[in-house]
Amino acid sequence: MEKTKTSPDSYIASLPEASRDDIEKLDQLISKVMSDHSRVMWEGVFWSGSEQKIIGYGDLTYIGSNKKEVEWFVIGLTLQKNYISVYVNAVERKLNLVDYKDKLGKAKVGRSSIGFNSLSDVKIDVLLELVKKAKELAV
Repeated sequence: MEKTKTSPDSYIASLPEASRDDIEKLDQLISKVMSDHSRVMWEGVFWSGSEQKIIGYGDLTYIGSNKKEVEWFVIGLTLQKNYISVYVNAVERKLNLVDYKDKLGKAKVGRSSIGFNSLSDVKIDVLLELVKKAKELAV
């Protein structure tokens, strides 16, 4: 995946109405926490091999398994086919999402991702706490 010139606002406007409000609200909340960091679109083939469009907040550089430097985002937000995904890429810096599994509400929690059907399914304050911690760890 790579950064593109696509506007995150254009991406949000292109989403189905049923999910657009949740993504828009979550984008505003994450943008507020990450206000002093970049907010750009990342597009291309994701880890799973699927084409993705992800709003990326903040910049993160790390050394990949191939020993090369990788540019990535600290927080990512996207609409999947059946759910909303929030990617938290500070796990290498000692932020363990699994510790938040029982606190987040009705969400599927992976090593670096949180998936849920709608914003009403998750505890927004806990999700934003994770965003804030990831921001602090990414510095």
